Amino acid sequence: MAMDDDAHRLLKTLRIEHRELDGHIKALEQQYTDTLTITRLKKRKLLLKEMITKYESLGIPDLNA
Repeated sequence: MAMDDDAHRLLKTLRIEHRELDGHIKALEQQYTDTLTITRLKKRKLLLKEMITKYESLGIPDLNA
């Protein structure tokens, strides 16, 4: 099942947020000791990854190809 342009934009947005969140978490882990904040960010990152996987499984071709 192919998805429309809105779904492609959403998937791209999710990927960007996931990548940016990864960098943010790494920076916080190096300089910040608030483990609650880091844990919350990691949970958000995992949710994003699950959403990305769900949309990718719907037959959207790799946007980076």
